[in-house]
Amino acid sequence: MIVHQEAIKDAVYQLFDEVDALSVQGYDEERNVIYWNLGSELLYGYSEEEALGKKLEDLIFPDFMREPVIAAHTDWINNGIKIPAEELTLRHKNGGDVIVFSSHVLFTNEHDKHEMYCIDINLAEVRQAQAQAKFKDNMLEAVFEATPDLFFLMEEDGTIIDTHGGDGKYLGASPSECVGRTITDLFPRRVARKYTLFNKRVIEQEGISTFEYELTLPEGVCYFEARLSHVKAYKQIVVIVRDITEQHKAAETIRHHAYYDSLTLLPNRFLSLDRLSQMLKEAQRNKEKAALLFLDLDDFKKVNDSLGHEVGDKLLLEAANRLTLALRKADTVGRLGGDEFIVLLRALADDNDAKEVAENLLRVFREPFQIDGKELILTLSIGIVAYPENGSSASDLLRNADAAMYQSKLSGRNTYSFFTKEMNAIMLRRFEIEEQLNLALQRNEFEVFYQPKFDVQNRNVIGAEALIRWRNPALGNVPPDEFIPIAEHTGLIVPIGKYVIEQALEFLREWACIHNKNYTIAVNLSPRQFRDKELINFILSALRKEEVAPENLEFEITEGVLMVGNAYVDEALEELHQLGVKLSMDDFGTGYSSLSYLRRYSFDILKIDRSFIDGITVNKEDFDLVKATIAMAHSLDLQVVAEGVETHEQLMLLDKLGCDLVQGYYFSKPIPAQALIDYRFPAS
Repeated sequence: MIVHQEAIKDAVYQLFDEVDALSVQGYDEERNVIYWNLGSELLYGYSEEEALGKKLEDLIFPDFMREPVIAAHTDWINNGIKIPAEELTLRHKNGGDVIVFSSHVLFTNEHDKHEMYCIDINLAEVRQAQAQAKFKDNMLEAVFEATPDLFFLMEEDGTIIDTHGGDGKYLGASPSECVGRTITDLFPRRVARKYTLFNKRVIEQEGISTFEYELTLPEGVCYFEARLSHVKAYKQIVVIVRDITEQHKAAETIRHHAYYDSLTLLPNRFLSLDRLSQMLKEAQRNKEKAALLFLDLDDFKKVNDSLGHEVGDKLLLEAANRLTLALRKADTVGRLGGDEFIVLLRALADDNDAKEVAENLLRVFREPFQIDGKELILTLSIGIVAYPENGSSASDLLRNADAAMYQSKLSGRNTYSFFTKEMNAIMLRRFEIEEQLNLALQRNEFEVFYQPKFDVQNRNVIGAEALIRWRNPALGNVPPDEFIPIAEHTGLIVPIGKYVIEQALEFLREWACIHNKNYTIAVNLSPRQFRDKELINFILSALRKEEVAPENLEFEITEGVLMVGNAYVDEALEELHQLGVKLSMDDFGTGYSSLSYLRRYSFDILKIDRSFIDGITVNKEDFDLVKATIAMAHSLDLQVVAEGVETHEQLMLLDKLGCDLVQGYYFSKPIPAQALIDYRFPAS
């Protein structure tokens, strides 16, 4: 019998030795360890050698449990009071806590001695899993509370069975009132139909279905987005509802900005051209006549510049109001940009209808504008095209109307012009120039000519002005005043301007070297060039390449550049001044507020326009104006250049008035570089 018991014990020990997932310990009547399997070593950190012979209470029990453990073991042996299985927090070798579920068994061995065996199951992973589950539950609840969206669960038939988050406005009732009710009960018919339709769709198709709906609530119309997902295994549908009212309003605002001018609230260029296309389709379908009026405010830029952009904006707003009030409700007035407007006239009997509208608009604008206590007069130049006579497409009509408006400008402004075939020829010429201009630089069709400048007192050449010339194989010699505005409009003036600067500096270096003199070269800068962010760096690089001192380079600036009024112009002029190049105000006297620019910017030179020089020998007013201009410029430490000098009498008067420098046909017209190097100019 004893041998049989020992055999059973050995078998049990062998079994426990192979099972490392369970901790099994054996203790004698004095609570000394008599068995310690691998599972115990892994759980508590003590090896078998370290554990054998140690007291139970000294090994894995915290101090506060020692006495209760001893008492419970003693009661079991002496009184038969069994130690119950329970969850305990015991101690690891390193002092850390070990959470176990501990079961105990007591039996008598072959020597009639009691042995107690403890079977401990590690609960750490169970506790971790429970903690993670609890954390996820709490986190999910926190998400529901923190998220403004409403989450609800419903049966496939639309019956709501649970809700989380959100508030009453999402469903038209409080979440607690929604449980047990159907979508049809909660929503207006049109919204319920959407839910029913998308319920069916999400059941039949995998994935997520999304739709938007609106509800009229006490605070106004609110917009919502619903996202539905079918949980096939449970035959339920998860719905997330989000309030998108603010996004909807923002989108409406964005759409409004995309289609309407922010200042005047009129249709902008995009919407105006779209309505033009729609008008043409209607006119074609109904076989009706229609007309397009292209409007430009006369001299608006000058008013805007002299009185400020705030006054200019108010003026544009008042102009838009007058245009709107002067037209029929069926007609459209839109702002194309800047001071340009478009008027679309539908269902006209004949061209006289468009003429009457144009005359009425001119009449309306004759009434002075009252802006900030100032009385301002603003007139219109109008171009008129008729459909279908003057074009069949929106682009054709707009182009022809622009040509007609330009003719009104040439006719003295404050008038209207109907489009004619002659205007079309002008536009075709412009398109030809634009087409040929695109490749003119690559084909080396440009050449820089130079018009010399002279010292009035000694008649010596002190420098020259660089002037671009263009000869095209197809168009011949194209005058600068014809192609430069087109280059400005298309942006080609930027690379052309760089070409002129490079050529002028290269010539200046050669010219100065040959004659061993310190010449200056003047180059014109256009408004578009100031928008080139690389302008200053390019100029600096070109100066370094040709080894030309900055003070030998002069830039002529017209009022058109200064009238732009943008910060980038101010910054560029200041950087040019800091660079050390000279700045010259070109065509002085023709602008609206040239004096204000002299005070605002660091000019070195003032150039009197040829229109005043032409009259100084015959017109006292011109003489007095030139005299006053020279005196004023000298008081500001500015050099004065008179352009357009063509007679000896003009030169003598300018000398008498103290003018510093002159240029003009009296001395020389603009000539090629080599001619300027070779030509000998008379001393008188």
